[in-house]
Amino acid sequence: MDDVLLRQHREFLKDSLRKEVDFSRTDQQKGLSAPPIEKPFDGNAPRIGLPPRDQWSAYIAQPDLVSAMSNRKSRRRFSSSPLSLAELSFLLWSTQGIRRVVNPAVSLRTVPSAGARHSFETYIFAGNVEGVETGLYRFLPVEEEILFLGPLEDMGERLTRACFGQRFVGAAAATFVWTTIPYRMEWRYSLSAHRVILMDVGHVCQNLYLACEAIGAGTCAVAAYDQEAMDRLIGVDGWDEFAVYLAPVGKV
Repeated sequence: MDDVLLRQHREFLKDSLRKEVDFSRTDQQKGLSAPPIEKPFDGNAPRIGLPPRDQWSAYIAQPDLVSAMSNRKSRRRFSSSPLSLAELSFLLWSTQGIRRVVNPAVSLRTVPSAGARHSFETYIFAGNVEGVETGLYRFLPVEEEILFLGPLEDMGERLTRACFGQRFVGAAAATFVWTTIPYRMEWRYSLSAHRVILMDVGHVCQNLYLACEAIGAGTCAVAAYDQEAMDRLIGVDGWDEFAVYLAPVGKV
């Protein structure tokens, strides 16, 4: 290994950069408007309303927290059973659901985030969800809907290729892909934003693991993927927004 590169990458794991950042010069301190909590979308695009919480009880086994944590493991084999729309709604709420909108730039969610910045958008490759057309969707946490972005021919195969041949990714009932919009975090934290973005996405995926245990489903976090291919597949530019983590979900 290159010792210089190794040192640079290890330094990224530390919070030493905080001592070098002039937080009085962040865009927040300059009085610039904060980015919105949700990426804008075409209001005429097709959307599907997600079942509210009072419709989830029939699908959630409600294991105690100790059981959910002790049973949690990465699962790569899924049955052919579909996810219900209510189950998908529960998983989306568990990972990026909004508990309260404080203002157009700040929301409190079911997962922690540095400064409540929540830099992520959630995309779903829906392959086997009851009542949902196969294709790519984006979660709209404010509206509690999913936005249909379009069908994808050979979606499972394309997902598999974008994940370096990991076939279980393309075989899932739904594959979650989290992108980051870095400026949501940079607006407040400048160059120290990027380390905490990666911490935040770990909180999100752990909630998915535990929520899956409650509905008889499984997931496996995936960090090995072709960055450019995945960004093209979900239709983001790779700079202002790009994929940072993904997780296929299916019944077990």
